[in-house]
Amino acid sequence: MRKPSRLVSVIAMVAVMVLSWSPPAGAQRRQEMQFLSDAETEHIIRDMARPIFQAAGIDPDAVNIVLVNDNTMNAFVAGGQNIFLHTGLLLGLEDAGQLIGVIAHETGHIAGGHLVRGSEAMENAFLSSLIGMGIGIVGGIAAGNAGAGAAGVMLGQHLAERNFLSFSRSQESSADQAGLSYMEQSGISAEGLVTFLEKLGAADDPLLVDRDAGYRRTHPLTRERIETVRNFVERSRAGRKPVPAQWNEEFRRIQAKLYAYLDPNGALRRYKADDPSFVARYGRAYAYFRRGEVRQALPLVDALIAQEPKNAFLYEMKGDLMLQNGRAVDAAAPYRKAIELEPDAGSIRVSLAHSLMEQNDSRLADEALRNLQVASKTQAQSAFLWRLMAQAWSMKGNAGMVAYATAEEAFARGDKPMARFQAERAEKLLPAGSPGWLRAQDIRGQAGGK
Repeated sequence: MRKPSRLVSVIAMVAVMVLSWSPPAGAQRRQEMQFLSDAETEHIIRDMARPIFQAAGIDPDAVNIVLVNDNTMNAFVAGGQNIFLHTGLLLGLEDAGQLIGVIAHETGHIAGGHLVRGSEAMENAFLSSLIGMGIGIVGGIAAGNAGAGAAGVMLGQHLAERNFLSFSRSQESSADQAGLSYMEQSGISAEGLVTFLEKLGAADDPLLVDRDAGYRRTHPLTRERIETVRNFVERSRAGRKPVPAQWNEEFRRIQAKLYAYLDPNGALRRYKADDPSFVARYGRAYAYFRRGEVRQALPLVDALIAQEPKNAFLYEMKGDLMLQNGRAVDAAAPYRKAIELEPDAGSIRVSLAHSLMEQNDSRLADEALRNLQVASKTQAQSAFLWRLMAQAWSMKGNAGMVAYATAEEAFARGDKPMARFQAERAEKLLPAGSPGWLRAQDIRGQAGGK
């Protein structure tokens, strides 16, 4: 198993059929919705949005932040408390204030219950299934190598265009009002939402690029809506107070990583060698990492770590760099340090387990299992996690747990016959009533066994 690029994971390709909808002739072409995963990006966005979620009465840790590899400037909510952000949006926004404004608006849709009304209930059920099968699999696990393509789910044209994710104008206004309320309660200025909506509302602006159409299509704009938000800012206690400088710094790091992932050569031109800023050096380091150029990347990563020795994600990046280049022994130490700093980062624990398994040393199996068991609390839908778990149990000679972990892997991949077969094996091999035995029963039942 080779170490993949950190930002991307591969999930199964799924052809989607939506009941009660028949596309017109010629409109049945297939497109891909591609999901990216990065622990640092999701961590930064969640921390910025935490006050918004709390003001809405939503547990911040229960919200999934999902990155969609799509150059349109769009965001949407679906399948419950899941906020989907396009890479085109993250790269097109000007600052963290605009991002917070978008998230506050989308949170308004979640809190307003807009997802479970009318025909969207069908779409919501589908995306709930997608989250269970796919997004969980993405959760921090990359696949293949630095040149691998992004995760893909094959969707019909209507889904790719998100037409049925569009809300009514009244729902958009309601989400605006809710989002503004959450920002006011949090002491965060809504100026970013104003500037974002003003840009998208300039429908006749010849400079408005085509990728901006996504948000305007799924979030109908009116002059009245924009004016209402603008007037709110004028009356708000937060006024035009800028967001914390650290948020903008972290937001620029998100953008640098995305640029470097999507276009490493372009990132090296954008973040020039004579630019000493942290963001520029970070962008260059990740671009070299994406190109597999260890000699160029490693000194940059080490210098960034020296500057921010408590930044877990820099150690994660160093571990990724080592592991991807066949240096599993060297990867373990930075992963351990990253976990020490961010013990709840399940995807980093999986990476550590991967580095341990790559060393093919049975003495490391227990450490790998400890980390995988912790990670499974948040990464339970990751097929890769369970594959590593099966490998570790095999090193320990526990055939029953190998069968159980293999059943979990097959179930996460959507291979129900194999999941059922392995679950039945696990039930025969494991002690009756043990946790693995009980879970194997659940898998057999969910996979259609008797």
